[in-house]
Amino acid sequence: MRSILLACSAFALQGCRAAAAHLAQARGGAHARGGALARSSRVLSRARPSASDASGAKYDARAVEAKWQAYWDEHETFKTVRRPDAPKKYVLDMFPYPSGAGLHVGHPEGYTASDIMARYWRMCGYDVLHPMGWDSFGLPAEQHAVQTGTHPRTTTAANIANFKRQLKSLGFSYDWGRELATTDIEYVKWTQWIFLQLFQKGLAVQSEVPVNWCAGLGTVLANEEVIDGKSERGDFPVVRLPLRQWVLKITEYADKLADGLEGLAWPEGTRTAQRQWIGRSEGAAIVFDILGDAARSADAAGERPRLEVFTTRPDTLLGVTYVVVAPEHPLLGALTAEACRTDVDAYVVAAKAKSELDRVAAGAAKTGARTGASVAHPLTGEPLPVWVSDYVIGGYGTGAVMAVPAHDERDFAFAQAFGLPVKQVIARPAGAGADGEAGGALDGGALAQALTEDGVLVNSGEYDGMPSAEARSALTAALEAKGAGGARVNYKLRDWVFSRQRYWGEPIPIYFPVELTPTAGGGDAASGDPRTQPHRICYETPIAVDETELPIALPELDDFSPGDNPEGCLARATDWRYFQRDGKWYARETNTMPQWAGSCWYYLRFMDPANTKAAWSKEAADAWLPVDLYVGGAEHAVLHLLYARFWHKALFDAGLVAAPEPFARLVHQGMILGADGEKMSKSRGNVVNPDDIVGEYGADAMRMYEMFMGPLDAVKPWQTSQISGVVRFRDRVASVVSRVDPSSEARMADDTERLMHLTIKKVTQNVDALGFNTAISAMMVFSNHLGALETAVPREPAEVLAKLVSPFAPHLGEEMWQRLGHERSLAYEPWPQYDEALTVSNTVTLGIQVNGKTRGELTLSPDTPEAEARALAEKVESVSKFVDGMAVKKFIYRPGKIINFVVAPK
Repeated sequence: MRSILLACSAFALQGCRAAAAHLAQARGGAHARGGALARSSRVLSRARPSASDASGAKYDARAVEAKWQAYWDEHETFKTVRRPDAPKKYVLDMFPYPSGAGLHVGHPEGYTASDIMARYWRMCGYDVLHPMGWDSFGLPAEQHAVQTGTHPRTTTAANIANFKRQLKSLGFSYDWGRELATTDIEYVKWTQWIFLQLFQKGLAVQSEVPVNWCAGLGTVLANEEVIDGKSERGDFPVVRLPLRQWVLKITEYADKLADGLEGLAWPEGTRTAQRQWIGRSEGAAIVFDILGDAARSADAAGERPRLEVFTTRPDTLLGVTYVVVAPEHPLLGALTAEACRTDVDAYVVAAKAKSELDRVAAGAAKTGARTGASVAHPLTGEPLPVWVSDYVIGGYGTGAVMAVPAHDERDFAFAQAFGLPVKQVIARPAGAGADGEAGGALDGGALAQALTEDGVLVNSGEYDGMPSAEARSALTAALEAKGAGGARVNYKLRDWVFSRQRYWGEPIPIYFPVELTPTAGGGDAASGDPRTQPHRICYETPIAVDETELPIALPELDDFSPGDNPEGCLARATDWRYFQRDGKWYARETNTMPQWAGSCWYYLRFMDPANTKAAWSKEAADAWLPVDLYVGGAEHAVLHLLYARFWHKALFDAGLVAAPEPFARLVHQGMILGADGEKMSKSRGNVVNPDDIVGEYGADAMRMYEMFMGPLDAVKPWQTSQISGVVRFRDRVASVVSRVDPSSEARMADDTERLMHLTIKKVTQNVDALGFNTAISAMMVFSNHLGALETAVPREPAEVLAKLVSPFAPHLGEEMWQRLGHERSLAYEPWPQYDEALTVSNTVTLGIQVNGKTRGELTLSPDTPEAEARALAEKVESVSKFVDGMAVKKFIYRPGKIINFVVAPK
């Protein structure tokens, strides 16, 4: 990440300077920013006392923060404006889910980082879009509804109100006029509209696929939501069942999703995770003919009596000793001999209780059962036994593998467990082994472990001595010549199961014809009523809801419990589900969309949230896309981020957006742990509520502390006791401004001027690189210097300090700007510029020791006289408490090297 950030830093610094020049020309000052900025630039009356009332009294953070939050709201200071030809920045936080627990202090870390950048870029002259909204559908609200009888809408609204209150208390510069929630009916309308675009392009289809069915929750769960065969939420049993599902064909975009990662300013770990999740692999499809009774059974079942596998190692084909199928393989029933059926059926039942993640976990014990069937080796004709094992996944590849235990670790472990033969066909080249000989047991001895790397072929007849890479091509060609396979590209990525059998989600805008069964009395089926009469829903004939009929709203229910019906609880809303049109009956889809649906495209709606004619306009998309900075947790690396990229690329191909990728730059904030070094959770009792921190120390102090804890992407433990350091810094800034004489035009001393320009440079470069902790450190040094001045603080460096601090501590920055006599908000004032010639330091920062222990720091010129150095050192707060009241026995000063007080009690 460091290299990415540094690369962005130089570009952003150059852009900031150019944008600042544009600001002066295009805006003509902050008051020229259209209606919103004009309102925020009015002379303050009741809400804003005149600067002449400012004094050096103790800084009252609570009063100052309340005043400025009210001011920003009243004047819509951060309302988004898009000017022709102005540079833009789209700054976005990952959509929060508004839980009933509210925020803890770890949540605002990413929001604070994005807010710093939004405020900074506004001051650099960019038009900034910085919105906030709510990912408000989902299972937690519905579970609460089931347990309490409270409608999910009520719970969700209360949670949103609490989250919004907490965020506003921290002074984030969101454009609240663009606030949205995925549960808003207008947002639901356009989510359904996007689904219809996917449906019409063949990317949304129905399929009967094996899924994780949780009867306790009444829904399908993702693999990541299943732990040890139970649901992560509620600890309910989960089984694998084939169910009719809506599936989005994300696999058709596998190559585009993998290729699009190149050039994105994303953490390399996230890009790697997506590549691995997509899992593109080149290899061969290989067909094994089924032998004997199993072939006849397969043929009778309407299946061609062949098993197909995919492998990336066709060079090992002649080392196959058995074949394995997944428990959910469609041919398993036909393959199973009657003598083995009891064992196989029991094994399949046991496999249904395991999640796919448990089945493929490293080190998992290998289990299985013989099917009694055999297949023919495609090149030699040798019969090979067929086994069933859950380490093979039905949804990956073909659901069957050729087992080469000598050269695959999982196959080797399975062969060891069941005493199956191991045939080595790859050896290390001569000289590659530890003893300089060809590796492996070529004399019939047993391999101690699988030899998985490439080498040369052995025990492979005419292919002996051929390198693996060459043998892959040769054996694939041999398969093609015999009609038994050929080259193929495969993906680990599977299509996205999009159905949820729950209430609290977007209804899928599809309906189906209904065939009524004639009544016992012989009545006409067409005149019947499917709500009371037997009928068949023709799922094979899905019909898209006309766009003019959107949105399809959820019906009002009193009972939100899902029950054990895989059709979902909406199937009970018969008056909503069934309807007549032109004398014919139809049934609505009763599955709802997953929570991921709404979060796939919210960044697009933020651009144009009031549009009633379209989900977004072309003008809005052209003006704002792509998102310039996206901040959120790394836990979303392969789900939300991959799903959103898939939707975006489908919309791009449809000509609905011009940018091929949604998020140009991605940053993951590190986790803030509890004081005990563990993840914050109620169960551990280590959760810290931001309301408590803001109430005691103020919002600015909390914001700066979270940024000062360490690098943004680092994992850090929360320590409330350490907030006092940033509180002292905040109060020192207020004290510095109180010492500015409004009537004085005192010239800065050379050392102050140089330090000011050096500080502007450091803070600018650190902010561009998201190095917020080091930016705060630079401002601390500068404020210490100004606070140590003997005379009144000059106006210019005080104004610079107020501007620099404002993205980090916005209430403090605004208050200091006002006390310096300015009438307009600081939000759009130009960012300070530095003179490169004045950043060449002629000062040095020395540690100040007291009796040999470092107690503080002081920045001064190397030629500073001893008397002046001592006077300045004695004023450093962290030093004075060890010197005041003591007898200074000796003062040691070596210019540019050391300051040391030797003290003793008087």
